[in-house]
Amino acid sequence: MKYNTINKDTIRQWLNVFKRRGSFSSALLLIIILLGGACQKYLDVVPDNVATINNAFTSKTEAEKYLFTCYGYMNNEADPTYNAGMIAGDELWIDYPALRFNDVVWRIARGEQSASSPRANYMEGSNGGNANYNAIRDCNVFLENISDLTKVPDLDIDTRNRWISEVQFLKAYYHFLMFRCYGPIPIIDKNIDVSGPIEATRIKRQPVDSVVNYISNLIDLSMAHLPSSIVNQTSELGRITQTIALSLKARLLVTAASPLYNGNSDYGSFKNKDGQALFNPTYSVEKWKRAADACKAAIDLCEAQGIKLYVFTQLNPRLSDTTMTQMSIRNATTEKWNCELIWGLTTNNNTSFIQYVGSAQYDPANVGKASNNTVIGPTLKMAQMFYTKNGVPITEDKTLDFSNISALRQVTKAERFNLIENYTTARLNFDREPRYYADLGFDGCIWYMLNSPSKTDNNTWNLQCRIGQIGSSSSTPISGYYMKKMLNYRFEWSSSLMVNYPWPEIRLADLYLSYSEALNESLAAPTPEVYDYIDRVRARAGLQTVESSWTNFSTSPTKYTTKNGMRSIIQRERTIELAFEGQRFWDLLRWKTAGQELNGNIKGWNIRGNTPELYYTETTLFNQKFEVPRDYLWPILTDDLLKNQNLVQNPNW
Repeated sequence: MKYNTINKDTIRQWLNVFKRRGSFSSALLLIIILLGGACQKYLDVVPDNVATINNAFTSKTEAEKYLFTCYGYMNNEADPTYNAGMIAGDELWIDYPALRFNDVVWRIARGEQSASSPRANYMEGSNGGNANYNAIRDCNVFLENISDLTKVPDLDIDTRNRWISEVQFLKAYYHFLMFRCYGPIPIIDKNIDVSGPIEATRIKRQPVDSVVNYISNLIDLSMAHLPSSIVNQTSELGRITQTIALSLKARLLVTAASPLYNGNSDYGSFKNKDGQALFNPTYSVEKWKRAADACKAAIDLCEAQGIKLYVFTQLNPRLSDTTMTQMSIRNATTEKWNCELIWGLTTNNNTSFIQYVGSAQYDPANVGKASNNTVIGPTLKMAQMFYTKNGVPITEDKTLDFSNISALRQVTKAERFNLIENYTTARLNFDREPRYYADLGFDGCIWYMLNSPSKTDNNTWNLQCRIGQIGSSSSTPISGYYMKKMLNYRFEWSSSLMVNYPWPEIRLADLYLSYSEALNESLAAPTPEVYDYIDRVRARAGLQTVESSWTNFSTSPTKYTTKNGMRSIIQRERTIELAFEGQRFWDLLRWKTAGQELNGNIKGWNIRGNTPELYYTETTLFNQKFEVPRDYLWPILTDDLLKNQNLVQNPNW
């Protein structure tokens, strides 16, 4: 059985993890084993393990191992070290230099991407990237052999067909991951015979529309024998289903219909060496209509299978309505295999790491255990993104003044389920929507957990972060904010009980918002159906409808009635609802708004302040740069261009 390419950064991180756990010898043994089975590099045309492949398809047991090899290339999205969608933008930040964090991918956010040694190399699998062409190669090997009915004689036809469908989907998925980064990519439909002419190995990139159609068609093909849902939940959760396939197709087509790929004149002259155009500069509303249809098809199937927005079940003793809403928001992401989850990643996705690095010192009896874990936190910009309690942006609310976000206020009793009663904290932390308090940990916040010392949300855990307080340490996030959202509410510092949950790659709220977006873009003006699907997400978050919120509280009361205004609302809603799930960065790229959003100051609070006045001082952490249009598409390794003269580089790299 084969393994992903192991790079030096990965080895260093594993060594550090095992050293902290006192298992250095185990780490060395594991790494030696993995290095012994490492893959070849990007676009190798024939595997070098023919004997292994021949043996892999002699029996059902061996073939199943190869099936899981195809799954084994899944990207580690649960680890912010490697999730570019989470760490390459402006949502999260760490201190520099990063002492307790592998920062190879994060440095994309610092403007340190390069063609000589690309960070998050999603083609070759180096520098924190996924080895997607190796993955596709193994998928092709699997499909070629399993499709041969003379092989794996003890494999029944139904299982054979299901496995073929699963790997067809995985092959589409690995192509999609690269499309999202590089745009027009080489398509590897079948592995190339090494005995053929050398020119046949020098494949070129395919136009964007061709790549999208290829991936979409492959997903459609995979639907034939995928189960609609997982029946054997003991051993098969995480395997591909029809709901997953249609949801990925919806994500693909929404991406393809977005401004980066739909009518983008910036790449009008981008061509292969033979003159073939790689971008179609003509805008097409039909792409949005196609995307809307795909979203609706996915939603219909998901709902038919019982997938629905998650709502937390009341506990005994009872929780307040305020906390109940927050728990519905938090657990939609972190509750294991909950009813909203469409695709939960388990292969290579252990969520314990993101919980450790995102947790806070809210338990005074276990301060030492929390020390030196948290290194990453949401930016002040993200804190400002969340709505007011009236469901509109803080810059639009005509009834609430947020002109001075650092102004100090004392918490009242009525606010005790969100903030520490009688505590002094910043204006920004008051009068915010439930997702603000559910998703963010900050100085003065309430941090309810299942092991609450009071057994309820009265007099429960809270966070005090100023210097000299129990929540302050050398590992406090540089921004002053924590990812409360990503910490499962069953976690306990006293026993280091960590509840690992599947990474929420796709959940229903994402699909609802994608449908609302695609529908809005495909029409001349918003319709009730556009409002309906975004309002479903807002209702779970404890907010009024878009119409009610904007009509009654916004300085732009008719904003929601126009296509452009509704676009802005939907984009803001996605940023909030999917915060820290690795979607915002990719959204900014496809919306072609990264040039505005990722150029500016990354800010936080002054975490070394020991008084409210000193602590709540806006502090610039970094001046972020995003070069337009260069940074919208990632660079291909320069060395690969030298090996394959038919491969062209992305513009301006």
